[in-house]
Amino acid sequence: MSELINNSQSRKDKLKALILKLHHGGTQESVRNELLLSLSQIPYGEVVEVEQELIGEGLPEEEIMNLCDAHSAVLEGRVDLSVLKPIPDGHPVDVFRKENQEIRNVVNAISTLIGNMVEQTDSVLTENIIKLRGLFNNLYDVDKHYQRKEYLLFPYLEKLEITGPPKVMWGKQDEIREQIKGSIDVLQVETMTPEEFKAAAEMVLKPAAKGAWDMITKEEEILFPMALDAITEAQWYEISKQSIEIGFCLYDPQIEWHPEWVVKQSINESQKSGSHIQLPSGSFSAEEIMAILNTLPVDITFVDKDDKVKYFSQSAERIFQRNRAILNRDVRHCHPPASAHIVDKIINDFKTGRESRAPFWINMGGKLIHIEYFALRNEQGDYLGTLEVSHNVQPYRDLTGEQRILSYSKH
Repeated sequence: MSELINNSQSRKDKLKALILKLHHGGTQESVRNELLLSLSQIPYGEVVEVEQELIGEGLPEEEIMNLCDAHSAVLEGRVDLSVLKPIPDGHPVDVFRKENQEIRNVVNAISTLIGNMVEQTDSVLTENIIKLRGLFNNLYDVDKHYQRKEYLLFPYLEKLEITGPPKVMWGKQDEIREQIKGSIDVLQVETMTPEEFKAAAEMVLKPAAKGAWDMITKEEEILFPMALDAITEAQWYEISKQSIEIGFCLYDPQIEWHPEWVVKQSINESQKSGSHIQLPSGSFSAEEIMAILNTLPVDITFVDKDDKVKYFSQSAERIFQRNRAILNRDVRHCHPPASAHIVDKIINDFKTGRESRAPFWINMGGKLIHIEYFALRNEQGDYLGTLEVSHNVQPYRDLTGEQRILSYSKH
């Protein structure tokens, strides 16, 4: 046993020395070569302990954050995950990992498109800048992934006095969010010369994509293994239950995870005994209002006053498909980049009170689809959000004569 303890301390001392070597200016390549020569696989717990010790010994968290990418690059593929606990489908860590695969897909698409755009002519470049902006809009969905870590996962670690790594990671996440925002801003300019695009790609676009990719390594090799060891099943269940409030990133979990000791209830069953929602003209239970909203022959999507998608109805025949990955997402990022300016104008006009309704209609698959946006205001006239209502009105256009005799719909 003492030999194992000594080996652990020896590994941590060497790892600390290598991180400090980076701090004092050593190159990633030289430090990684030294790591490969001196250390075997490093248990993830030791990496966390070393980071915590460095902060405790006075190395500022800001400095750890600056070193974070460097020592993660050095450690990549060297952290021992062989003792990682298995996790069931739908568990918060399972959801995080599946989201990470979607993030990888978006980053790969961004990297491929940037690589193809470097030698393109002005006209083709302009077309692809719009596509690239759409990809970065999708990538900004990592905000929800990061928020679930920051507000649901990190507090449990902090209660266990694991404070250093969460603070460092939160700082990196803020940095990545700003880089992605900066990329979206840069790509608002559709007319860009090849030289300007190359400069933007090197200074803003590539670092943003790389930051999102590198964070996945930090999560899967350090954070998740550590959290699985530290956090109880009951705490994970609390994280799971609260996750829907923040939303999911590019992925809608298909399985709702319940530990074996939890009595499973459907949404309907859990709401049957709940209080009624009392309105001036009547009241509903949650079960009743859900049935009403899903039975209306229209698609409804609600965007709150902060421009976040908060609800969509789930009727049997939706016109525009929705999944829970859009919840708490900025509504601008839920539309093609080419129409983002229209969304902006509608929201601004609704917020300022200049307008309250914005109708559109389109032909789609032999159907006439009517889409209308409504400003929602309270009795004092304060803006509460926007309601999108979509309706297939083709059956109404096809009506002729009258129907006065009872005849049930075949739909």
